[in-house]
Amino acid sequence: MLETAQNLIRKTGAKIGLDKAVIDKIIEPDRVVEADIDIKANGGQKSYKAFRSQHNDNLGPYKGGIRFHSGVTREEVMALSTLMSLKCAVAGLPYGGAKGGVIVDPKKLNKKELEELSRAYARAFASHIGEWRDIPAPDVNTNPKIMAWMLDEYEKAIGKKSPATFTGKPVELGGSLGRTEATGRGGVIITKALLGKLKSKIRNPKSETARPTVAVQGFGNVGYYFAKIAESEGFKLVAVSDSKGGVYVKEGLSVDTTMDCKREKGSVAGCYCKGSVCDIKFGRTVTNEELLELPVDILVPAALENAITKENAARIQAKVIIEMANGPIAEEAYPILEKKGIITVPDVLANSGGVTVSYFEWVQGLAGYWWTEEEVNEKLEKQLIKAFEAVWQKSQELSVNMKEAAFAVALERIAYKYLL
Repeated sequence: MLETAQNLIRKTGAKIGLDKAVIDKIIEPDRVVEADIDIKANGGQKSYKAFRSQHNDNLGPYKGGIRFHSGVTREEVMALSTLMSLKCAVAGLPYGGAKGGVIVDPKKLNKKELEELSRAYARAFASHIGEWRDIPAPDVNTNPKIMAWMLDEYEKAIGKKSPATFTGKPVELGGSLGRTEATGRGGVIITKALLGKLKSKIRNPKSETARPTVAVQGFGNVGYYFAKIAESEGFKLVAVSDSKGGVYVKEGLSVDTTMDCKREKGSVAGCYCKGSVCDIKFGRTVTNEELLELPVDILVPAALENAITKENAARIQAKVIIEMANGPIAEEAYPILEKKGIITVPDVLANSGGVTVSYFEWVQGLAGYWWTEEEVNEKLEKQLIKAFEAVWQKSQELSVNMKEAAFAVALERIAYKYLL
């Protein structure tokens, strides 16, 4: 992931005329901080390796999530912090990128141990974060409750209130309304903006007779809210999947009924839900791999990294791919998709709704004034449409795909300070 991001930065930087020295500055993280966190566990003491990568703060304080996962590595947080710098720049936010992580399987911790680990992380990195320095947020296996523990511990460490230092908090502790749905909602906003440019390629979602068909791989928070909001906007959801497989309902499935069925059964597979009824006669079971190759207008990979590779890219039938997961398309798959005429909206643009509303939460925390959910959603739409237009115009100007265009927009903004 790190190598792929750095290669694209070099390639795009050269294309827009950035000096090699400037490109090298953008590639190298400002710092990567490491710590060994000790907690009491199972009657003894356990130590966990923790990281915080702060990539580039040319545009503002660092911003990025903290993940608890056994697969966390120094290189991974470096790569993700790099991508966060690009995402924030593309979205037009006054942030640089950061990412944190702890090498741990949180499923092996009880609630008390999880809280202790969360608080220990905040103490270990307290001198490196702050509302004008580095603003963490939830990520893989972390959530608003964990952010609440971390904020509480951080405020104890600095001896004062600082609600803007962490985002993704519970609303009761200064979190923003609209944050839970923000990433999925943002993806739909971007999709609609793209369809406005492709009037002859994909049908109008408001057309009752020929609504655009959508398949979503991944039915977690991002995939579910993308599907739910897209359905409400007139799109026809025909397939969804989770880690255990999925369903294809050609005539269109009901998103909420399918989610209710998933909660009851523990998996989407077998939930052939049309309207308020789930019946096998409505559709068929598909694997995650098969879902990617369905004959739909819009494909939304919202789960796995490298879901689309050179091995399956030639079999993709969608006209548009909206990258809601981070890195769902392998680098070598892009030329194959382009040759087929498939338009891809890159993750740094498509899933930037989450960090945008995190920015709104930060602004509200600094001001001590919180907006209504309607206000948050209105501001999100304006911010993302502006970001989309910048990327679209750059893609036309340079005659490049939207991923290269997004990187070009980001690099120009990040590099500006180096060129003063």
